[in-house]
Amino acid sequence: MTAVPFSWEMALWGFVVFRVFDVIKPWPIRWADRHVAGGFGIMIDDVLAAIYAWSTMHLWFWLF
Repeated sequence: MTAVPFSWEMALWGFVVFRVFDVIKPWPIRWADRHVAGGFGIMIDDVLAAIYAWSTMHLWFWLF
């Protein structure tokens, strides 16, 4: 949520966007989920979903 004005609405929006990416798992999140084993594999798909959500939030904030 770096460089996004903090409010409860933005925090909620960030969580929702993160969960959407975590559930639908676009590439490369799906690839990492299937090919990286162990605890690192469990965490890396969340990190990638967070990066997608972060990028989406910044793009949305920049456009609007």
